[in-house]
Amino acid sequence: MKTAIVAGCRTPFLRSGTDFTDLDAIELGKVAVREALARSGLPGSAVDHLVYGTVVHDVQAPNIAREVGLGTLPKTVPAVTVSRACTSSNQAIADATELIELGQAEVVLAGGAESLSHIPITASEQLAKSLVAASRGKTLGQRLSPFTDIRPKDLVPVTPAIEEPTTGETMGEATERMAKENGIPRAEQDAWAARSHHLAAAAQADGRLGQEIAPVYIPPDYDEVVTQDNGIRPDTSVEKLAGLRPVFDRKHGSLTAGNSSPLTDGASALVLMHQDRAEAEGIEPLGFVRSWAWSAVDPAGQLLQGPAYAAPVALDRAGLYMGDIGLVEMHEAFAAQVLSNLQALDSDTFAREELGRSGKVGRPDDDIINVMGGSLAIGHPFGATGGRVTLTCLREMQRRDVEFGLVTVCAAGGMGFAMVLERR
Repeated sequence: MKTAIVAGCRTPFLRSGTDFTDLDAIELGKVAVREALARSGLPGSAVDHLVYGTVVHDVQAPNIAREVGLGTLPKTVPAVTVSRACTSSNQAIADATELIELGQAEVVLAGGAESLSHIPITASEQLAKSLVAASRGKTLGQRLSPFTDIRPKDLVPVTPAIEEPTTGETMGEATERMAKENGIPRAEQDAWAARSHHLAAAAQADGRLGQEIAPVYIPPDYDEVVTQDNGIRPDTSVEKLAGLRPVFDRKHGSLTAGNSSPLTDGASALVLMHQDRAEAEGIEPLGFVRSWAWSAVDPAGQLLQGPAYAAPVALDRAGLYMGDIGLVEMHEAFAAQVLSNLQALDSDTFAREELGRSGKVGRPDDDIINVMGGSLAIGHPFGATGGRVTLTCLREMQRRDVEFGLVTVCAAGGMGFAMVLERR
C-alpha cells in the first residue's frame, strides 16, 4: 500500500439557486482546494499534480482543474479535468492514487465541483449554424442572409439534458422503473429518505458534519458566510414525505422530490500522498486507499445498479468480504437506487446470474450505512459528491476506530464505482 489520504474538506452543499448563486464551480473549487491544502499543513509547492472533476462543463473554461489550480497553487503545478458523471471526483481520486503508485507524483490534490446554479445555456442547432455562417460573411447581406430561415422555435435556448442519450430516459424515470422491477415500495423509500435527514440533522447538530466543511464567504461584499448544508430537514417525517406527489410517473410512481436528491452546488477536495512521504513529513493520514473498481451496465436496464457490480470486485481486490467492512458510505441519488443496490447485494440469485458468484455478496447492516445521512439530505453536486463520501467515510472511520470502509457511487450511463478504504 502506497497512497495515503492525509486531509480533505468540502464547501457546504447548498440547494441550487440559493446562497451560492453568484459563485460558479471554479470559485467553489478554489475554496475546497485551498482549505484542503491548508489542513494538510503542506505548502502549495509540495503539490505535484491537481486532478479535478466536474460534470456540467463551463464552455468558457472547460479545464476546471487548471482554473482552480491557477487560483490556489503555483502556476507550475499541472492540472487535469476528469468527467465520469456523478463519479467524477471518484475518478479524480483514483487517478491521483495511480499517479502516486506509478511513482509519477508524491502529493496530489483531487476532488471536484459543481454549480447547477450556473449551467451553460446554448443555442439551437439551426441558430448556431446561422451564427457561424454569419460570422464568415464579408458584407452586410452575407451576414444577414443566414438568418432568413430562422423560426421562433430556433430562438428557444437549449439547456443541458439530464437524460440518457442512448435511451432518452431521465435518471428519475430509469430509477422509477428500477423501483417497480425490484419491488421497492414507496413506504420504504420514504423511510430511507427520512432516515437520511434525521441522521444528517444529528451530525450537523453535534458538529461532525461541520468538521469537514470549509466556510464560504459570499460575494460581492463577502460579509455573509455560509458554514453548513441547507438541504437538511430535521423536521421531516415519513408521514410528511408520504404526502408528496410522484414526479416521474405521476399516476403510478413512487419517486418524489422528497426521496430523490436535490440539485445542489458545492465542491470537495482531498490531499493524497505517498505513505513514505507522509511519514517523512510527520503527517498522520486519515486513511489509505486499499482498492477500487468500476462497473458498467446497459443504461436501458438497471441504470443505477452499478455499485452492486463494482463493490464485490473492489472487495475481492482488497482481499476482503462484506463482513469485514465496518462503515459504508453509499451515495443516495434516490432512495430507490440505494434500496435496489442493497437488495442485489443480499441476493443469491443476483450473485449467480449477474456476478457469476456462488453466493450473495452480503448486505451491510443499516447501522453502518450513511451514519451521518446521505445525499438525499446533504445534497448532490454531481462532480463533488465522490469526494464528500470519501472524506465522510474516512473521518467517521477515524471517530469509530473502524479498520475498513467502503464507498459506492452510482452514475449516469449505467456506471458504478466502489472503493475500499483502510486505517492502520
